[in-house]
Amino acid sequence: MKILFAPLNIPLRRRLQTAAVLQWVFSFLALAQCCLAGYVLLCVSDWWVLAALYAGWLYLDRDTPTSGGRRSEWLRNWSVWKHFRDYFPLNLIKMVDLDPGSNYIFGFHPHGVLVAGGFGNFCTEASGFSSLFPGLTPYLLMLPFWFRVPFFRDYIMCGGLVSSEKASLSYLLSAPRGGNVAVVAIGGAPEALDARPGALTLQILHRKGFIKLALKHGAQLVPVFSFGENELFDQMTNPAGSPLRWLQDHLQRLMGVALPMFTGRGVFQYSFGLLPYREPIHTVVGRPIPVVQTPSPTKDDIDCLHSLYLEGLTTVFEDNKDNYGIAPDKHLHFI
Repeated sequence: MKILFAPLNIPLRRRLQTAAVLQWVFSFLALAQCCLAGYVLLCVSDWWVLAALYAGWLYLDRDTPTSGGRRSEWLRNWSVWKHFRDYFPLNLIKMVDLDPGSNYIFGFHPHGVLVAGGFGNFCTEASGFSSLFPGLTPYLLMLPFWFRVPFFRDYIMCGGLVSSEKASLSYLLSAPRGGNVAVVAIGGAPEALDARPGALTLQILHRKGFIKLALKHGAQLVPVFSFGENELFDQMTNPAGSPLRWLQDHLQRLMGVALPMFTGRGVFQYSFGLLPYREPIHTVVGRPIPVVQTPSPTKDDIDCLHSLYLEGLTTVFEDNKDNYGIAPDKHLHFI
């Protein structure tokens, strides 16, 4: 395979953008393991007392990931995230204003390999979320497993990440004064296994838990489609029924974490690596779907609202696809 190297005279701003994305990929793929290894080493060192004190802190702080987390506006406004935004570049677009007196569930689609649009738009202020939606506070839901990793949990909570447990979502949606936005990647880990350029298949037909909680709390549903999310990485061919897909599905059920075999570009060459391609991401926030609070929703209530959500998501995609290079004959496919 011929390797295409990056030229030496790359402007400094592009080098900074690459460095920003490199640290983000490292944080996503390896920081948790490094934090866990560091804690183990601390336990067996002469500083084991610090490890014991931190273990006590973990116990006392165990409910924080399901109670809104512990965000840091300082971290969310780091200048490194502006370089991260400009790498792709990343844009956040709203179709309508949202009332800060209500709570919302943002259904984020597609999941992509690393949820770059979800992180950049809702865990940082690089794309100007607070300016676009004044009075609203975004929280990106993440698998509970990651909030059990020492030190790593504290870092990710600073960005506004919280546990994806039912109790966590209920806590956010029950805020009496409104203003909370729970961002849920509806397709979850399984959808990441189908994330590749041109893919428009969304795993959503059998995902109705968020619909039930929206009804129970009267939270408005907002479909969000991130154009370009699936263009960031290539992925090994893994059709349903193939040995690779069987192994991925088995590991996903066992560990709860998807393991897509993806590739992108490198730091100093463009032929292979773990960095995403420089493809624009346009995350469009659709119109809210009003929800009447129903403390004990029936199956018909859930199915009806689910159908309305699918219609709203389709509208967001169809109304905006021409603006972002999607062919007129391309449509979303729900499974």
